[in-house]
Amino acid sequence: MTGEDEHEKTAPVITHPLSPGERPTLKTISRITGLAIATVSRALSDAPDISVETKRRVRECADHIGYQPNRAGQRLRTGKTHVVSLLMPTEPDIMSHTAQLISSIAEGLQGTAYHLVVTPYAPNEDLMRPLRHMIGTRSADAVILNQTMPKDPRVAYLMERGFPFATHGRTIWADQHAWFDFDNRRFAELGIAALARRGRRHVLIVAPPLDQLYGQDILEGITKACQIHGMTPIWLKGATSDSASKVIETAVSAALKESPEIDAILCSSPMSAITAIDTAEQLGRVIGRDFDAFAKEATPLLTRFRREALTLHEDVAKAGKALARAVIQAIEQPQAAPLQGMDVPYYEDPLDLSRSQS
Repeated sequence: MTGEDEHEKTAPVITHPLSPGERPTLKTISRITGLAIATVSRALSDAPDISVETKRRVRECADHIGYQPNRAGQRLRTGKTHVVSLLMPTEPDIMSHTAQLISSIAEGLQGTAYHLVVTPYAPNEDLMRPLRHMIGTRSADAVILNQTMPKDPRVAYLMERGFPFATHGRTIWADQHAWFDFDNRRFAELGIAALARRGRRHVLIVAPPLDQLYGQDILEGITKACQIHGMTPIWLKGATSDSASKVIETAVSAALKESPEIDAILCSSPMSAITAIDTAEQLGRVIGRDFDAFAKEATPLLTRFRREALTLHEDVAKAGKALARAVIQAIEQPQAAPLQGMDVPYYEDPLDLSRSQS
């Protein structure tokens, strides 16, 4: 730490109010904190030679007076927008883990020079259009992608251009780029095992789209686990876990009528599970007696809907923070090995716990 920075750390905060009509600027923060304008600017830019305490003081002051940096000026000076763009498809159902992913990425960017912008696109829209526009206009320094495909054209496009990015999910090029993923194969194996322990034998699978890598992982996990436990998987026709609730309801109703032997349901999202359970109940089936349901969820939504539902926790907050770290490193240390991580779930089966206590 330099002598100047040590002085900055111990300097008292001066609480001069804004003058009438004064617009908050770097000069204003400098006057209030007693720090040099250059120091204030470097603190707000997260410069490594400025102490953590000084950065905290400067940001608190900036927040207090409502200071907003001139992004156009920053871009001219540094060539950076200090924007991270999260590309997300619009959801047919608003109750999903999307909101938690957005908030956790934003939280992971707190205390840095970067802020998050969510760029939505429609499910039937050209996947490349928002990406080409963002890179063409240089409206962000990096991008985070969700719902990846094995040979994702967006990832190929970004890698070819050397543009910083990270993905929520993997691709066939996972060894070459930053990513964070949830072990969906393990989720499927744990779900089938839990249903088998309850004596279930015919499981209806409400799976993600199989063009997405996590959908293929779930397919592999279910196929393997059903062979081990002697269960028969019945794949839902005409809908995926990403479909609108009405579409899932129609498909599940048809499956239950066509295959009355179904005694279990496995879903890859809480909303599809809620729809499937509700549909089964409308047909007179009772959860916990006539069938069991297993799903993953980021927040305790499904278990509040039906206590009998079996759920596995997906730590989306962990994913969001990891993606924020990964994308910042991709921007600032492009030569470093990309940050990668896997969240491997575990499941504490209440049935196992009750057996161990008896």
